[in-house]
Amino acid sequence: SGTASSSTFLRGDQTYAAAGELNTPSFGVRLSSDQTVANQTATKLALATEDWDTDSAWDAVNYSFTVPNGEAGKYWFGGHVRILQIAGHDSTNYFSQVQIRKNNSTRAEHRIYDYSSTVKDLDLQVFKVMNLGVGDNIDFRVYHNGSGQSNQNIASSLSSTYFAGFKVTT
Repeated sequence: SGTASSSTFLRGDQTYAAAGELNTPSFGVRLSSDQTVANQTATKLALATEDWDTDSAWDAVNYSFTVPNGEAGKYWFGGHVRILQIAGHDSTNYFSQVQIRKNNSTRAEHRIYDYSSTVKDLDLQVFKVMNLGVGDNIDFRVYHNGSGQSNQNIASSLSSTYFAGFKVTT
């Protein structure tokens, strides 16, 4: 069955099939402007600028992705955050981290302990593949707890703070 074309391949059972999957739902979002986050608080990033959203599954008000009806399966998520001008500390008690959360529970995180006393921009990334059901909710957060630190700014330039995800398979 099927028809030979440039977008199909011949399977072992001598039928033609399309290669790959659509990988939708899919989205890519980023900050619209720099965001200030409080010290010692896991803050949901205000990712309101949608670069794409194939199934309208990203909520740009609540800053989260919800698996649409009929779209349960395995999903890949990845994100990057740039914390601007954060000071390092000489202690294992102080760190910065990013989190991918499923239904308000951390499912992946990347934590950096910075033992340098210099002030610098800090980049953090995290990736995760998860099995999701219809209605599961995913968001992206940042946390820092530096001694004497106040609020920190999160950069919003195109390459600084962003989050994306797509369905890998059913």
